[in-house]
Amino acid sequence: MPFYHRMGQMPEKRHTQFRKPDGTLYSEELISTEGFSSLYSLVYHCHPPTLVREIEEAYSVEPKAALPKNLKNRSFLTFNTEPKDDYLESRVVMLFNRDLYLTVAAPKKSMTDYFYKNADADEVIFVHEGSGVLKTLYGQINFEYGDYLVVPRGVIYQIHFHTENNRLMITESFSPIKPPKRYMNQFGQFLEHSPYCERDIKLPQNLETNDAHGDFKVLIKKQDLIYPYIYATHPFDAIGWDGYQYPYGFSIHNYEPITGRVHMPPPIHQTFEGHNFVICSFVPRLYDYHPDSIPAPYNHSNVDSDEVLYYVDGDFMSRKHVERGMISLHPKGIPHGPHPGTVEKSIGKKETKELAVMVDPFYPLEITQAALDCEDPHYYKSWVE
Repeated sequence: MPFYHRMGQMPEKRHTQFRKPDGTLYSEELISTEGFSSLYSLVYHCHPPTLVREIEEAYSVEPKAALPKNLKNRSFLTFNTEPKDDYLESRVVMLFNRDLYLTVAAPKKSMTDYFYKNADADEVIFVHEGSGVLKTLYGQINFEYGDYLVVPRGVIYQIHFHTENNRLMITESFSPIKPPKRYMNQFGQFLEHSPYCERDIKLPQNLETNDAHGDFKVLIKKQDLIYPYIYATHPFDAIGWDGYQYPYGFSIHNYEPITGRVHMPPPIHQTFEGHNFVICSFVPRLYDYHPDSIPAPYNHSNVDSDEVLYYVDGDFMSRKHVERGMISLHPKGIPHGPHPGTVEKSIGKKETKELAVMVDPFYPLEITQAALDCEDPHYYKSWVE
């Protein structure tokens, strides 16, 4: 999130001496993006962040395409994926392309014996079920049902759950995650008409300085391999930091819907964007208020993008047989639209209580075996049944 934030202690001027009470220097680290040309933060560590004791053998987590090309409307019942104790083991890639991975996870236990860093991708973790605390070098973010947790690439983190039944939908983006440009002014401030603003952002809090020596395992993901690094000091040893590059949270419940007299197109739901894709939030809202309006969406041909909808909660006026955690995939090249009978049924309705996350990528998605294993094979016929 591109606005300035700071926590803890730091020198008055950057790149100058900053000493501990015992007279030794704190270790300054610049965490920068796109070389030195984009967002960055300056972090002050108790110890250099370079103290590696050991690097264990890397192992692959590369997604495999069971169906690399697709021209069929499909749906996947992701709540059928088996929960697992471990956070990383529970992560299952469903759909992917060269710009992003779409993953679901059902971890039962907190991350207590290791830390994790995605060195390639920003992560947008949507919390469908569960609550807890995201712990990072930058501080802590409490999360609950409906929260997006945006973790920039390179951030080491742990997730501590308060619950055992947890369901997450994770977007891994190989480009920076940003708010839509049309919501921002030239100085990076949210405009008055934007559907959310700075007050809605959950910033890191409760900076804890862990000045500790030992063996601390950090699992680092790079080019679809996990590299187990053993560091000699605790990864969360910052005494202070400032800058523009840090994790943050945002609740889907704080997205203020944009409505109109007639049906509004999907871009009004846009929440974030990356290179070649957008993330949208469908939230409870009033329907169109033209006297002859049709609240149900019109048929739509995906000419330039696939469309992925992750169903969270509520009743979906345009679809039948929707389940929580269901993912629908409507590929570019063929039209999709409301199910039979839903258009007429929608007329006269005043509001919807639906809640969903939509991801529209502009490059076709490949499908993994894990997705096919939880597929509803008859979904593409649902417009004629």
